[in-house]
Amino acid sequence: MKRLLLFFALGAALTAAAQPLKVHTIGDSTMAEYNENTTITRGWGQVFQNFFTSDVTVNNRAKSGSSSKSFYREAPYWESVKRQISPGDYVLIQFAHNDEKNQGMDGDEVKDYYTSIGATDQAATTDYRGTTASGTYKEYLRKYIEETRALGATPVLVGAICRRYFSGSTIRRNGRHDLGDNFSLLTANGITTGNKVPESDNTHDYPYQMQQVAIEMDVPFIDLTTATAELYESYGDALADALLFDGDGATHTSLMGATLIARRCAQLMKEQGILADYIQLTSELSVSPANADLGEAYLGQTIRKEFQITGFDLTPASGSITVEASSGLTISADDKTYGSSLELSYEGATCIEKFYAKCEYSSAGDINEQITITSSAGSVVVPVTGRCIVLEGGVPTKVYWRLEANDNATVEGPATAIGESYSEMELQRYANPNANTVWPEWTGFEPTRKTQRNLIVGGVWPAGEIDEVSTRYIEFAAQAPAAATWNINEISLFVCGAGGNGMRCKIYYSKEDNFENAVNIATFTQMTANTMLEVKATPVLRLSDGETLCLRIYPWYNGEASGKTICVSDVTIAGMTSAEDTGIISGQWTVDNARSTAFRASIWAMIWRDSRKVFTSRQARNS
Repeated sequence: MKRLLLFFALGAALTAAAQPLKVHTIGDSTMAEYNENTTITRGWGQVFQNFFTSDVTVNNRAKSGSSSKSFYREAPYWESVKRQISPGDYVLIQFAHNDEKNQGMDGDEVKDYYTSIGATDQAATTDYRGTTASGTYKEYLRKYIEETRALGATPVLVGAICRRYFSGSTIRRNGRHDLGDNFSLLTANGITTGNKVPESDNTHDYPYQMQQVAIEMDVPFIDLTTATAELYESYGDALADALLFDGDGATHTSLMGATLIARRCAQLMKEQGILADYIQLTSELSVSPANADLGEAYLGQTIRKEFQITGFDLTPASGSITVEASSGLTISADDKTYGSSLELSYEGATCIEKFYAKCEYSSAGDINEQITITSSAGSVVVPVTGRCIVLEGGVPTKVYWRLEANDNATVEGPATAIGESYSEMELQRYANPNANTVWPEWTGFEPTRKTQRNLIVGGVWPAGEIDEVSTRYIEFAAQAPAAATWNINEISLFVCGAGGNGMRCKIYYSKEDNFENAVNIATFTQMTANTMLEVKATPVLRLSDGETLCLRIYPWYNGEASGKTICVSDVTIAGMTSAEDTGIISGQWTVDNARSTAFRASIWAMIWRDSRKVFTSRQARNS
């Protein structure tokens, strides 16, 4: 029996050893992934892979707007990460930015307080994500540590990167996530604001309290807070703003900023002996991605891809790099002028450059191209692959919300409009935002055309929001037939703010439960009031056997304001529906073999009828 147990134990150990090592990163927007086609913002977790050997895979699961509390409590974030963790993996944990909501008070406690005194509007607008540095923040960090260890993985606590809040030549206390100069307290007599303690008092210092948890639970701590303060101070406020940040405030970084921060984190890990054998801080030029998959796209589309070239301590200290593309690609350094080759220069022994490649999907089938990067150190060849597909056959299918007088949807073809829903948002009314509403000229729409105007619950947009709030959104959803495949190739809408220029939003879609692995299709960090912005994506997206696609708009406002609305119009989800791959029509009576238009119509009517029956029965079971 002992031999048998030993055999199984050895087998389990060998299986774990055979699995690729993963580093999971969880945190907020400063670490998160960003769509290169919608914004220049980059999270440092997005480029962290550049500083590891191929034996390690970085799984960046950071989520914009997350605090230690919200990432733990809201589906699908922490629960989905835990499903991906294997024994031997590492989990890097960085939170603080959004824990500071409510100026250091715990959001749940503040909500309860307002509710107890009958201040329901204030309770409704309180941000629950906030934690207390010395209290609930530490409690959630302990939960991540305990649950990571229970999965056989190693937790690593990482101090949140600084905000670029300068006082003279140094980063202010609140930029380092220490609220000791100005914090609020919930006391037995109510809330007090504008409190202050000496800098030697670390009660409201989030990175310091994280370090105390690390000591308490014997967990590695990476002081990225101090490291980024030193980095920003070495540049100075103006130069750090110009080079390291995304041009929209003092929190989110550009590609250069994200890269320098990721490298510094890797350096600090190596100094502490954490994955030291897998960390590479070489002087050789590297290209990311090293193998570029452009993915699937439709015939006639042009796909754009961003590449990054990095090198540190280079020899010679200044020089140039030549980039050449094969005949099926064009490349550009500024995303404006494209050609077959370009030259990039560097100095100071450091290269952090990006370039773009475009590929026109001109014929069906596989795409196999390459990009060659040449410097004094030699050449690197990057394979570029993709697949061009042709969408043909089936029935045109579209769900369309005009949003002029109600939220009714027009449906063409065998699909179901699940409808519009709200979370922490509500309908204000249907109206034209302004008699002089500006629509894109190509639409031909009149300035008086009505749209749907939506308002935050309670009517007041909170101060201090710089990113999406994961629990606040407007959602549209549509469902494929139960016995067919809906190939979606268009998701589009118009959106704008009304009442002021401070409205902001991000827009995503997902077909997975709990809105997992959402795809960002638009990020607006500047919105001129009453000026409609078009959002249009052309995904290669398949919904089968009753699957549902959800489209979400996450709005926030730049500063505290009341009565400001986000206006939405002309939401469209469209594509082609086919039953050919489902087996519902088989043998000699396939759709392809059906010669008669009337026969095709009767077949689709049958599919449509049966899918509605299945959907109705599912609703009945769920109710």
